[in-house]
Amino acid sequence: MRVVFMGTPDFAVPSLVGVAQSGHDLVGVVTRADRPRGRGQQMQPTDVKAAVASLGLDVPVLQPESLRDESFHAQLQALEPDLFAVVAFLILPRSVLAIPKLGSVNVHPSLLPKYRGAAPIQWTIINGETETGVTIFLLSPRVDAGDILIQQKVAIGDDETAGELYERLKVKRAEVLIQAIDGMAAGSVIPVPQTNEGVSRAPKLEKEDGGIDWSKGAGDIRNLIRGTNPFPGAFTLWRGKLLKIHRAIVDTGMGEAGTVIGADDKRGLVVGTGEGALALDEVQPAGKKRMSGADFVRGYRIEVGERFG
Repeated sequence: MRVVFMGTPDFAVPSLVGVAQSGHDLVGVVTRADRPRGRGQQMQPTDVKAAVASLGLDVPVLQPESLRDESFHAQLQALEPDLFAVVAFLILPRSVLAIPKLGSVNVHPSLLPKYRGAAPIQWTIINGETETGVTIFLLSPRVDAGDILIQQKVAIGDDETAGELYERLKVKRAEVLIQAIDGMAAGSVIPVPQTNEGVSRAPKLEKEDGGIDWSKGAGDIRNLIRGTNPFPGAFTLWRGKLLKIHRAIVDTGMGEAGTVIGADDKRGLVVGTGEGALALDEVQPAGKKRMSGADFVRGYRIEVGERFG
């Protein structure tokens, strides 16, 4: 099968490697244009483009400024693709979707139709789910709404953060993608329309989404901390400055929401919530490095009764 791979960030690289090693004919790669990065703002290739070079793949790399450009369409058509494999890329216009013979498949890190959108991994954890998965589906004009080819479930660890789950699913989605491509080539995969029941959204997270509302329960706040780690990061105000909270565990204590109810240099820092309490395991004051809750108490002389938020 002649496959064109489309993707940009590091999340897509294992899938690119999988396609390249699958035995199918990788005939081209599409990724975003090089962009200035870092302090020097020097032009840098995308992670996918860099991977093509490091793997020594002898395939054309297309970097269109616009997916609607007719010259780009002509380049794609010249590759005579059977399939587009799309991982962490842009929304494809109808004119591009019409090119491959068998259509375009996308990999989504949730059990569709749940968590359609840009941030399914984060919202899955924020909402306290214990299970997620990987869905391979056919792209359609409606975002994340195409027919499903394969789904595989993945358990979420009790302490797992969005960043940690991201790394696990990065590998899992590559495995499932190859299964789907093999199945399409063999004619053994049957597309199943998505149900209209159980549809939920996972919109892109902004920095303000990490703000902690101490009136919520300890479990909900802990899930927010896990789900926004590493981005955008959970935070609260403390002594008029921003305090990031990277890890916390539910504590048995009780106290007024947002108030320090326990502070010692061995046990660490415990804060009351709307229901229960949280022990803050890892925090980061503004302009400082990460530190344990105990080191924070010791270094900043935190006292019982201080308020957060």
